[in-house]
Amino acid sequence: MNRIGLILFFLLAVGTFSEAQQTSKTKKRKGDAQTTAAASGVDDVTILGIKSKFLSKDTNSVAIFMRVDLSKPNNIPVRWKDFTDKFTLNYVLYPDFASRERLGYGNIPLNEQNVVQLSATKFMIRFDVKRPVNHASAVMLAEISEIGTTKKVLNDLAVRFNAPKLSDRFALFERTGQVVMLQNYVNVNDTLLIKDIKKTVKPLYVMRYKHDFEAASSPMNTTPRNAPRTLGVDTTFIINTSTPLTFKEEGLYYMTEDTTDATGIGLVVSNKRFPKMTRPAELVRPVMYMSQNQEINELLGTKDAKKSLDRYWLSLMNGNTDLAKRTISVFYNRVEEANRLFTTYKEGWKTDKGMIFIVMGPPDRVQRSKDREVWVYSQRANFSEINFTFNRRANQFVEDHYELQRYVEYQPIWYPMVEAWRTGAVRD
Repeated sequence: MNRIGLILFFLLAVGTFSEAQQTSKTKKRKGDAQTTAAASGVDDVTILGIKSKFLSKDTNSVAIFMRVDLSKPNNIPVRWKDFTDKFTLNYVLYPDFASRERLGYGNIPLNEQNVVQLSATKFMIRFDVKRPVNHASAVMLAEISEIGTTKKVLNDLAVRFNAPKLSDRFALFERTGQVVMLQNYVNVNDTLLIKDIKKTVKPLYVMRYKHDFEAASSPMNTTPRNAPRTLGVDTTFIINTSTPLTFKEEGLYYMTEDTTDATGIGLVVSNKRFPKMTRPAELVRPVMYMSQNQEINELLGTKDAKKSLDRYWLSLMNGNTDLAKRTISVFYNRVEEANRLFTTYKEGWKTDKGMIFIVMGPPDRVQRSKDREVWVYSQRANFSEINFTFNRRANQFVEDHYELQRYVEYQPIWYPMVEAWRTGAVRD
């Protein structure tokens, strides 16, 4: 995947919007400019993406946690002042996604009280937002702007001040209890905490599911799947909030305040390598998106997954080892990124977004509203423009579950892309 494409997609996939959407030609110019800047030693800092979450403090305010991912040319580490001296942050509250009525606004100083540097490229901003008069919820539109330029990156977040859900009050934190984990997965034996702003200690009921969820079906498959109405619980136990936790077994974990609750906090616990996939038995499965039924059955039924997978790729590439290696690298890099970006109650590669991302690559732009995302792919060899629409669906485990609107009309778009994979024509 080319770097510019990944940057653009990451901005959009995590709920970030750039006001200046780039065309292919513009993206190329941007890439050339970054190369020139790096060569000349210009100290550029680029915002790759923003992800945010709120936690209720009380009935009148919430705490906002906003992670900002940055980069500099040639992978140079980003210094504290590269971020705090170069950017500003402000926000506006609206009643909902469709309204432009301003309920409130604020400017957040980027200083030691509000900003924590997590790594060489990641920063966490924490600030409080007060409840607007006569409103129990709002949409916060935050804007991070580069000082002295017109560059800005936006992030929208739906905020509930009455905190009806467990996930409105509690969140997953890294082992220190200081950093919110803005993802739906952890690795086996990782240490984490589930806590609220007040560090309340209370019991939560935990259910573990070993269910192996199905991968996404074809974009042309308009026949609804007969999904199980209930999942079989493998084990149940009780944990305490604000107490270090370690999950020793893989699976889907679901935490609630009461066993009758309709919503809770879902968490996928995966092997130590996730989101990367390394086990041959795992690597076999994502190729279903570019395989024929007979090929899939043979791969899934084999006793030696590694040898079968090697034969599969070499056969597609007509024995060209170099081409097979390059295509395998591109394919599984996309699978890993899909896991990183789209894991919900199941691995990211299995989701509808993950499937489209793996086969089609990052979209050229994303249009978002309250319950919908539209991924737009511009000019390709076999089409001028195509849209994939994802609708948000209620889900007890996570809030960011989206389902693709499927159409048989995708056939003339989808099959040539699959064939490009099968012939090694897809590039980074």
